[in-house]
Amino acid sequence: MYQLNEKLSKLNAYQPVDAVNCVRLDANESFLPLPKEWVRAGQNAMESLQGNRYPDPGAGALCRAFASYYEVESEHVVAGNGSDELISVIFQGFLMKGEAFATIEPDFSMYAQAGALAEGRQIRIEKKDYQVDIEQVVSICRREQVKLLIFSNPCNPTSIVLDRESVRRLVRSVEALVVLDEAYMDFSQESLLGEVCEYDNLIILRTCSKAMGMAALRLGFAVANPMLAGALRAAKSPYNVNALSQALGTVAMEDQGTLRSAKKQVLESKAILLSGLQRISQEMPGRFTLLPSGTNFAALVIDNAKLIQENLLKRGVAVRYAGGLLRVSCGYPEENQRFLQTFKTILEELA
Repeated sequence: MYQLNEKLSKLNAYQPVDAVNCVRLDANESFLPLPKEWVRAGQNAMESLQGNRYPDPGAGALCRAFASYYEVESEHVVAGNGSDELISVIFQGFLMKGEAFATIEPDFSMYAQAGALAEGRQIRIEKKDYQVDIEQVVSICRREQVKLLIFSNPCNPTSIVLDRESVRRLVRSVEALVVLDEAYMDFSQESLLGEVCEYDNLIILRTCSKAMGMAALRLGFAVANPMLAGALRAAKSPYNVNALSQALGTVAMEDQGTLRSAKKQVLESKAILLSGLQRISQEMPGRFTLLPSGTNFAALVIDNAKLIQENLLKRGVAVRYAGGLLRVSCGYPEENQRFLQTFKTILEELA
């Protein structure tokens, strides 16, 4: 009988929250639907789409629209089928079998999976009180001869953002390739995107799935100096971003006013969510700690986090249990209110 090899037999599939007919505050997506203008542009693209032809392998128009929006050079941008694909390509291309890669835990679970498939040796660097200790990270990376360091900033799942100068110091102090996942940086102000070419060992990842509300299109980007960007283009599959996603993504990123307005609405929703949680915390002191948020979600340090997540789901509210935390995406005002009321009721019942 055929047997799976060791690296596959040890893997578990990514498990989203199994929720139907629920308030969905579990996946950190934008709660805003695609604007009708974008949908019409997608329909027009479908009508003119040459379905028998491969898409542009370099996603040129899409990368130029991304570069214009973020004020970077388009030749430094590589498009991917979501950031997940780019993470896999980076691990497969830049890490040799048996070499060490480091993660700063808790962090996005797909980093470890990509490293395992690349047959790398994972070095887990644990945060203290959910904060990154730069000197500790540098010391461990040097001691363990880490070849690839990957972490999210702002962090998923803690929501905490590391200041720009600390990230600069980290990139400059290690010999490893640093993969800086800025998936949530649209909601914060500490990006290194504009200075990525000042470093020979830095790749920055961005996504259209959070602030831009295009999770279904699976669009991600890597930004790096010409050498690293060229290596990524060579390593990725040639037609990795389909033609429809390229067309819709280009339309969206050229509509900069709508993107900024959408981000403003998401941040306003988050402020309402955080305010409600702070109010509950004042009414029920000591029950949970709300971590500082630089993202579109709230992260709660709370006893019985998994139990509370399950109780919320039974009552029609889906949130995420990740890294020992309860993670709650912001939603429409009525969705935020539904969560806050249900959450408070559960805390009262568990008291």
